[in-house]
Amino acid sequence: MTSTTAPPPAELAADPAVQRHILRVLVTSQILSGAGLAAGITVGALLAQDMLGSTGLAGLPSALFTAGSALAAIVVSRISAARGRRPGLALGYATGAVGSVGVIAAAALHSPVLLFLALFVYGAGTATNLQARYAGADLAAPGHRARAISTVLVATTLGGVLGPNLADPTGALAEALHLPRLAGPFLLGGVAYAAAAIVLATRLRPDPLLLARAAAAATPTAEADTSAATDATSTARVRNRVLLGAQVMVVTQLVMVGVMTMTPVHMHDAGQSTAAAGFVISLHVAAMYLPSPLTGRLVDRYGPLAIGAAAGLTLLAAGTLAAVAPADSAPLLALALVLLGLGWNFGLVSGTAILTDAVPLATRAKTQGSIDVAIAISGATGGLASGTVVDLAGYPVLAFGGGLLALLILPALATAATRAKR
Repeated sequence: MTSTTAPPPAELAADPAVQRHILRVLVTSQILSGAGLAAGITVGALLAQDMLGSTGLAGLPSALFTAGSALAAIVVSRISAARGRRPGLALGYATGAVGSVGVIAAAALHSPVLLFLALFVYGAGTATNLQARYAGADLAAPGHRARAISTVLVATTLGGVLGPNLADPTGALAEALHLPRLAGPFLLGGVAYAAAAIVLATRLRPDPLLLARAAAAATPTAEADTSAATDATSTARVRNRVLLGAQVMVVTQLVMVGVMTMTPVHMHDAGQSTAAAGFVISLHVAAMYLPSPLTGRLVDRYGPLAIGAAAGLTLLAAGTLAAVAPADSAPLLALALVLLGLGWNFGLVSGTAILTDAVPLATRAKTQGSIDVAIAISGATGGLASGTVVDLAGYPVLAFGGGLLALLILPALATAATRAKR
């Protein structure tokens, strides 16, 4: 007679087949959610500019859905900490789908107030898309965590690249449904987020965080528990590493969102089409996620500090190129946005690796959520400030200033590297 007894948690957590299943489910949900994520990036600023007739407020949509993602990061992380990754992530994507419906209704009613409220709710999808990367690392071996994080991130590429290039077809669909053309990408976003929520709710079993905790509890000497040492030196080290990882991700998010948000508006004001802006943004989103497997390997091989430094230098190159590129040159702006996405990728993967390695399992989800709140707030700040900077000083000032700002992470990384050698 075949036994139906489930394997012990430690054995199940160490089974490579379980981690492969978890990654497959996360990859599927990320492909879907990437389309939803890209909708707001592509036309959010244009929709606000159209409704309000002001370039100065065109960065407000980005600020709102990144602010909404800050609140969502708290909720998703708290649910994940209490009940596991599956209910937290599924609820986050479902909320993003509701926000998409609200944006469509606001566009149909030409209601800026409803648009801003809906974009705030829509931000839950952005937060969830980022939080999913942590789920990929829950069961990964310490030396392969960056690669696991990268596998989840790269899956966003397909939906993220496809979404902006569907701006025109979905716009035509919206018009056929007697909706404003700019509401079209949010039709795709709503369906994509809802599908991602269903995939996670039905397929993310076993729950990676709950299983990792159960395995750690059954094996007190596991690596996950040794990181929880309580002596003052170890506590200070954990705090410093958490702050370092947060700084890398917060600064790169601030720079990336600020420059990215106003690029479609910059191109539109120069007479370029929505399709051209969508193509540039699709390349940018591809650069944000597609290099992830390579970035993960680089982080695992050379360490997160070196790749974090590469993030700052790459963002400086991106900002400089965007500043000097003619507004009517889609190829040069595309290259600048590719570098912008690559710098963000370096920063997110290296910062996440620093954070995940530093925090013990017992507090991991809450700490990760708190850091993602800071990331979201920085994105909201970048999005909100970007329109004002462009309105007052122009896009080149925004782009070059963002590149210089990215250099702020270098001294902190250099200090951490010096400490590590002692």
